[in-house]
Amino acid sequence: MSEKDSNQNTTNKVALITGGVRRIGAEIATTLHNAGYNLALHYRNSREQAHALQEQLNAIRPDSVILIQADLHITKGLNSLIHSTVERFGQLDAVINNASTFYPTPVGEATEEQWEDLFGSNLKAPFFLAQAAAGALTKSSGCIVNIVDIHSDRPLKEHPIYCMAKAGLAMMTKSLAKELGPEVRVNGVAPGAILWPENDMDELTQQRIVSRNFLKRQGHPSDIAQTVLFLTSQSPYITGQVISVDGGRSLNS
Repeated sequence: MSEKDSNQNTTNKVALITGGVRRIGAEIATTLHNAGYNLALHYRNSREQAHALQEQLNAIRPDSVILIQADLHITKGLNSLIHSTVERFGQLDAVINNASTFYPTPVGEATEEQWEDLFGSNLKAPFFLAQAAAGALTKSSGCIVNIVDIHSDRPLKEHPIYCMAKAGLAMMTKSLAKELGPEVRVNGVAPGAILWPENDMDELTQQRIVSRNFLKRQGHPSDIAQTVLFLTSQSPYITGQVISVDGGRSLNS
C-alpha cells in the first residue's frame, strides 16, 4: 500500500477536537466522524450540546465518540486530554485546535485580563496541547490542524489582541511543522466569512464583509470541515501551510 493510500484510510483513526461540539467545531466533528474517525470532543461549558452531539454520532457508530470537559487555560490539565483519548482509543492520529475566544479589545479600553484570555485560548492552549500530543502523534505519524483566521494577516479593527494571537497561531503552525517533522505534519485553516459572531452584527455590516470577497457569498462551516479532512487524511506531503478558506477575501485590498 502506498503512503497516499494509507493516509486516506481513516477507518478507526482518532481525532481530538477542541471546542468540538458547537458551530464550526461540531461541523468538523461530524465530517471526520462520517469519514470513519473516532473522536474525542473537548468542550468547556456547552454540556448540553456536547451530549446531544455525542448521542447523535454514537447512534451512527456505537462507542465512537467520547467527551472531555476542560478549561484549556489550565495548562497543566492539557496532558489529561491526550491521556483520556489514548486510554479510550489506544492511539491519537490528529489534533484539531479549534477552540477560540473572540471579542473586541479597542486600544485604550483593553485589559490585561482580556490579553490573557485571548492569548490563552487562541495561542497558549494550542501550543501546549500540541506539545502534550507530540509523543502520541509521532507514534501514529499523525498531524495537527490549527484553525487560524484571515485576520491573522489582515487586522480587524477594534480586535488587536485577537488578531495578534491568531497571527501567533499562524507562526506556531509553521514553527511546529519544522519542530515535529518528519513524523508529524502541522497545518492550519484560516476561515473568512463563514459564521457571523454570536454577538449582534447588523445585516449591512455582513453584506459589506461579503462584498469584499471574490465569490460574493458567505461560506459554510462545511467548507472549513472539508479542508480539515483534506489536511488530516488526503495530503501526506503538505505541512507548514495555512490555507485560507475565504472566497478570495485575502487577495483583496
